Amino acid sequence: MVACLLPLRARRRCVSRSGRDNARGSRPLPALRRAPPAGWLDGPVQFTVTDAPTRERFEARDEAGAVVGFVTYQLTGSIIAYTHTEVDPAYEGKGVGSTLARAVLDDARSKGRTVVPICPFIADWVVKHPEYENIVVRSTRKIK
Repeated sequence: MVACLLPLRARRRCVSRSGRDNARGSRPLPALRRAPPAGWLDGPVQFTVTDAPTRERFEARDEAGAVVGFVTYQLTGSIIAYTHTEVDPAYEGKGVGSTLARAVLDDARSKGRTVVPICPFIADWVVKHPEYENIVVRSTRKIK
């Protein structure tokens, strides 16, 4: 696995974790033909996901502490139903939804809960990540 987090344009040499050069060696990579996305120098945004049980939702917060997304749920005994996922439009496409989905499913697994994915986003995310299939109820129908 290559441990190089610099944008492609800035890379001159990538070294693998074993200390060896990558397949291209130390030759410079060709320049990008398109401009890098806006804000690429800012680095990745980190999100913290916490449970807000009084509001019956998990909240994703950015580094400043602002809520940038949430997943609502209904808890009955050991069954948790995820009903809705919402992400602030300014943070769409930055991994907030996936971070929330992974966090809520990991939380359910760690607490021995059975998941009912009513929310279409969570249901689709589980299909793409079969490692969570064993905690998801599959005998439910999607509600339109």
